[in-house]
Amino acid sequence: MVVNKSLVFSTRGNGQLIDVTAHVNGVLADSGVHNGILTVFVVGSTAAVTTLEYEPGLIKDMAELYDKLAPQNKRYAHDETWGDANGFSHVRAALQGPSLTIPFENSKLYLGTWQQIVLADFDHRPRSRTIVVNIIGE
Repeated sequence: MVVNKSLVFSTRGNGQLIDVTAHVNGVLADSGVHNGILTVFVVGSTAAVTTLEYEPGLIKDMAELYDKLAPQNKRYAHDETWGDANGFSHVRAALQGPSLTIPFENSKLYLGTWQQIVLADFDHRPRSRTIVVNIIGE
């Protein structure tokens, strides 16, 4: 069986991290699929999806890491191409990646105790972000 469901989130941008675990668990629960794999994919080239321990200290640590790896105040060739000043957000999203796949059994995701599914919006302005949850299994 294959199930696809889209979830839409309003974001502030600027590196906002949003815990979407409960939403993804809800899609899995509603799907009727008990064993298989679940893929979470964010539509757009300035956002990403990952897992991490969603707590204030790590959220701050991640913001500092992104600032070191792809600082906002640096000039990017992308900015010159499009004039939109968000080259840093494209670089950050490309480093993090747009998707992840998680196995599940008995309708329970194989996530660690402190592991949450997180949407990262790196753009420099608020956005409406669509996450596609794709479930394959039985």
